[in-house]
Amino acid sequence: MAREFQRGHKARISDLTAGTDLYVGVQISGPGLTFDISCFGLDADERLSDDRYFVFFNQPKSPEESIQLLGAQAGDTESFRVTLDRIPSHIRKLSFTATLDGAGQMSQIAPGYLRIVAGGEEVARYSFSGAEFSTERAVMLGDFYFKDGWRFAAVGQGFDGGLEALLKNFGGEVLEEEAPAAPQQPQPGAAPGFA
Repeated sequence: MAREFQRGHKARISDLTAGTDLYVGVQISGPGLTFDISCFGLDADERLSDDRYFVFFNQPKSPEESIQLLGAQAGDTESFRVTLDRIPSHIRKLSFTATLDGAGQMSQIAPGYLRIVAGGEEVARYSFSGAEFSTERAVMLGDFYFKDGWRFAAVGQGFDGGLEALLKNFGGEVLEEEAPAAPQQPQPGAAPGFA
């Protein structure tokens, strides 16, 4: 049975699962809205000190592949594979985010979630809806962070400025945008075999 999280709730990953090879699924949608879902690998100062740990559609994995963007599957809008025991020691936090691509605001989103799957079983779920937001164009959904072991926090914190505001918040630089790849349609079914 998945443990339900509310905004602000935290737990040790080891209390949720003994596994370190995790599937993280995000389901987010809204009428006429398009989203970019990313993972920021941050250092001890919560800064993006190494751009190779900003995992998104144009950079789908970290150098050692401890963080991999998997695409839409198993009913999730976007998904990631996170191998905790392969994350380098200078990365202390993984922040999973969603930003609007184009017009709209987070108050328009339908009920969604961030979930963690381990060993084929969903072990944690943080559900959210547009009622929790107003004019924000980006939201930090959840974090994995290292404090005497890896932990999970349901965040649900919005940013009015979208992806640019998030990048600046994490100390990153905004580069000229390239055209995104065509979004893939989610495939119904179970999480991949490794999870």
